[in-house]
Amino acid sequence: MKNLAVARRYAKALLLIGKEDGHMDTYRQELQDVCTVFQENEGLRQILSNPLHARTARRQILDSVLQKMSLTQVMRSFMLLLFDKGRIVRLADVERSYRDLADEFQNIARARIISAVSLSDTAVAGIRSALVRMTNREVVLDVHEDPRIIGGIVTKVGDLVYDGSIRTQLRNLRESFKRGEGI
Repeated sequence: MKNLAVARRYAKALLLIGKEDGHMDTYRQELQDVCTVFQENEGLRQILSNPLHARTARRQILDSVLQKMSLTQVMRSFMLLLFDKGRIVRLADVERSYRDLADEFQNIARARIISAVSLSDTAVAGIRSALVRMTNREVVLDVHEDPRIIGGIVTKVGDLVYDGSIRTQLRNLRESFKRGEGI
């Protein structure tokens, strides 16, 4: 819990800089890009977090990686600050917090739709407009197919889950029968 609060503080500081200089979306993308590099490179994560290697050498490695990524000076300084403060291991939490704070500031809700079959563009647009009315926010959809839900759709917006899948309905029906509740 403490680590998430710390990550949120760093994310909030970067967001304030982004709001002030107008590069909030740039920092969001750069932070996401750095996170992706760290997630895909186990060796880099291990070197940067291993105290057996000299701190200055680890910092130089990080700085050279950041330079090769052609990041803004603000992002490079931010990443080096995270390293200097021993928070580089919390980078994924910082990125997630930044994304959430930026979405909140820009009045964006992120939703995930899971359906058994491919949805038409018309169906996706209809779901998006319904979610916009429900949330009073701009909605960014992430649409996936999962044949295991048998039919229907599952929609997740933040912590809310709207489960209209056949699989869940069948599970609920089975539980009703187990409890001795008839139809």
